[in-house]
Amino acid sequence: MTRPTNIHLRRSDAELLERLVESSGFGRDGSSLALLDEELARATIVADDELPSDSVALDSRVRFQDLLSDEEREVTLVLPSKVASDKGLISVLSPVGSALIGLRVGDDIDWPMPGGQMRRLRVLAVSDARA
Repeated sequence: MTRPTNIHLRRSDAELLERLVESSGFGRDGSSLALLDEELARATIVADDELPSDSVALDSRVRFQDLLSDEEREVTLVLPSKVASDKGLISVLSPVGSALIGLRVGDDIDWPMPGGQMRRLRVLAVSDARA
């Protein structure tokens, strides 16, 4: 499985995501949530104002490509309570959301999807949706 050697997270995002993972009650069973937990454990945590501008964070607008289907999508990564798929707002706890968090423009990641499919995603562009 291909994963970038290093991912970056804002300290506030990392703390929030750790609480979400802990409160979910899911164990390390290969699920997207368990994989997100693994990503959190290996992430480089930086001060909120020191996150590289091309890094995917909560409230980031992300354009990415599925390298297997060649499909491009643009989504905004949000907390589960803010999901609105018709507006392109996807949960950071969804398979795609948990795959993208912490990546930087140009990074590729192999990530399991529901139904056992594996996808290779590449980050093409990142912007702050709050701006």
